[in-house]
Amino acid sequence: MIAALARLGDVEVVYVPHGGGSPAADLEENERIALRRLDPSRGPGRLASAAWATAAGATWHLAKAVSPEVMRAARNAAPDARLIVDGPTAAAAVLPLARRTRAVYLAHNLESSFRGGPRLARFERRVITTFGESWMATPTDVEGARRLAGRDVRLRYVPNVVDVEAVPAQEGRPGNQTAIFVGDFTYAPNRQGLAFLVDEVLPAVWRELPGARVNVVGRGLEDPPADPRIHALGFVDDLDAAYADADAALVPLLEGGGSPLKFVEALAHGLPVVTTSHAAALIGHGRPGEHFLAAPDAAGFAAALVSVLRGEGAELGQRGRALAAKHLSVDALARELGA
Repeated sequence: MIAALARLGDVEVVYVPHGGGSPAADLEENERIALRRLDPSRGPGRLASAAWATAAGATWHLAKAVSPEVMRAARNAAPDARLIVDGPTAAAAVLPLARRTRAVYLAHNLESSFRGGPRLARFERRVITTFGESWMATPTDVEGARRLAGRDVRLRYVPNVVDVEAVPAQEGRPGNQTAIFVGDFTYAPNRQGLAFLVDEVLPAVWRELPGARVNVVGRGLEDPPADPRIHALGFVDDLDAAYADADAALVPLLEGGGSPLKFVEALAHGLPVVTTSHAAALIGHGRPGEHFLAAPDAAGFAAALVSVLRGEGAELGQRGRALAAKHLSVDALARELGA
């Protein structure tokens, strides 16, 4: 998102670190991007900010993460600036000010569609009806937001994207009958997806291809599967190399919103992607059978994976990368935001 906005003009990014390292080098080196770190304070000021956000309609879970520094940054934004607020915690901070600014809510998910209950739904409705515009990551979330907040709210489909030009296209496949599943396993839908693979899909695959393997990449997997054909690699420094070692990419999500970035990333690498019908519905412009393979159940998923690992559907990866370049790239997003 930041890279796409920077192709349209100058961008100031005000951010709070969450235990990670420095921002990505390409953002720090971009002359159009100004990065401003905020270190949130504790104490009475933090409590007052949380109370203000709660009074404006935020849930306490979100409001208690609001800092006075974030509120102050929003209040001090230039009057003609477009204020883009990333995610529900930032929205809780800006909600009391949203009507006074050109505020846009950037939603990674329609959170209340799969968690949180009525109170979170009331908060999201308040955000969507208060902010000048809300950007949703999937057509499904756009429709869900209309059902939640009314047909007259201003919504825009703004998908998650990757810099496709910077992703090396896979030329040929290693032929090692290895699939890759990338995810953050602190996120419950990814853990559920892995359990679906291990318990329901892979036994059927192994009956056809006993040597097939799955590399599981990503943080947060505290209890990896015991079968030696499933390799839990954890966080890897070179994700491109991990993709290059695979014949297929897997997106076995059964629930969750937003457009899965791992799906877009796998398409960009030019790998054949096997996914669930649920995840397939989250990718705008993508067509099952043309850009990826999608299955409604474990048996269909296993059959699709066996087909790909046997080398069938050789052009699937090429068409998937073309889809990513046309609709799910930084360039495509910059064109959409500039329209």
